[in-house]
Amino acid sequence: MSAKNTTKVLIDGKIITLSGYESEEYLQKVASYLNNKISELSELPGYSRQSLETRHTLLSLNIADDYFKAKNQAESLEEDIEAKDKESYDIKHDLIATQIQLDKVKLEVERLQKEKDDLNLKVNELNQELEELLK
Repeated sequence: MSAKNTTKVLIDGKIITLSGYESEEYLQKVASYLNNKISELSELPGYSRQSLETRHTLLSLNIADDYFKAKNQAESLEEDIEAKDKESYDIKHDLIATQIQLDKVKLEVERLQKEKDDLNLKVNELNQELEELLK
């Protein structure tokens, strides 16, 4: 297990000490995300007039909204990946089946070519015999 990291971050103008098993960069990124959300909400008319509890609730709702949107997007992407994996498997299966069929056709062409060559040879032999008989 990795070591626990502790770092000071600035959230909404206050220095807060965060600790966790994530990297310091990650903890700073989380703090930056929160600051951006607070900034977005602060730009809304009437937000600053709300009670602290209401502002925290609105912040929580916005973060939850982002989470569920990201989760839905991730699930959608996973479904796309699964569909593409299945399509890729099907294409590979078709390719293998086609290759097997092509190999069979090549063998049949070789067999027929050999049969044709044998028959041409036989025709030539018969023509020579006929010529000798006609002399």
